[in-house]
Amino acid sequence: MQTLYITHPSCRLHEMGPSHPECPERLDAINDQLLASGVLGFMDERQAVAASRADLLRMHTPQYLDYLRAHSPLGAGAYFALDPDTLMNSHTLDAARLAAGAGLMAVDAIMRGEASTAFCSVRPPGHHARPGLAMGFCIFNNLAVAVAYALDHYALTRVAIIDFDVHHGNGTEEMFAGDDRVLMCSFFQHPFYPYCGVGQAAENMLNIPVAAYTSGASLRQVMSDVWMPRLRAFEPEFIFVSAGFDAHREDDMGQLGMVESDYAWMTQQIVGLADKTAQGRIISFLEGGYNLSALGRSVVAHIKALAKL
Repeated sequence: MQTLYITHPSCRLHEMGPSHPECPERLDAINDQLLASGVLGFMDERQAVAASRADLLRMHTPQYLDYLRAHSPLGAGAYFALDPDTLMNSHTLDAARLAAGAGLMAVDAIMRGEASTAFCSVRPPGHHARPGLAMGFCIFNNLAVAVAYALDHYALTRVAIIDFDVHHGNGTEEMFAGDDRVLMCSFFQHPFYPYCGVGQAAENMLNIPVAAYTSGASLRQVMSDVWMPRLRAFEPEFIFVSAGFDAHREDDMGQLGMVESDYAWMTQQIVGLADKTAQGRIISFLEGGYNLSALGRSVVAHIKALAKL
């Protein structure tokens, strides 16, 4: 069964000005590496459909949605700053709705048995977005919107979220802390943006802050010794991944030491768990990753493991 590859050309139209690290070329780098490696030919490519307002309201406030609409720029070259790092242009809202909608499409396809795994190659990313606030390049929390949809529509009772971005997924944590249907496991560089996540926000949040220059081998150990026992005991019925590739040692956005083989190994552990408890069901969402070469290579390694290629 092929792995879904869900994206949309409009996700390239969102941009936040020259030299911004979260740039449209990120998607090009991924697509180019998938083509060059031959992996894309083994995937089921689909175009995302935009999330509806009702879908977004499961995780975001109506006031926030109205604010975004009211401040969306109209002209070419115009921007509106949602925070110092997160800007909208005239295409941003469409791209953000498509990025959130990709996960909903993946949930439905997987629950219908059309695939067991999916990678959503979309932007803007999502894991910093809070219920009523954009931050850290994120507009809507794409993963959280998909998790809420899966819980509501398919009566799931145990969903795991795994976040291996170099930055803490504070928005996702805020949305699910205390929800015993969800177990979130994450590691992230600390102290580092967004300067939170130390200590457990709730029993269902398993945060592992790590120091700058932590090696890939040490991060594998975190997964083996800390995450996996909790995940196996939880027995998730579906696994969602915030796949940030900015923990790569070539990425100047952070100072962690992962390489492609680490992403492949971690993904293999996730796949093994999903095969045992979740009928193989995994959806992975692109989050960070700003060195274009390292990003493309790492996504190929991740998808090859996800698709068992």
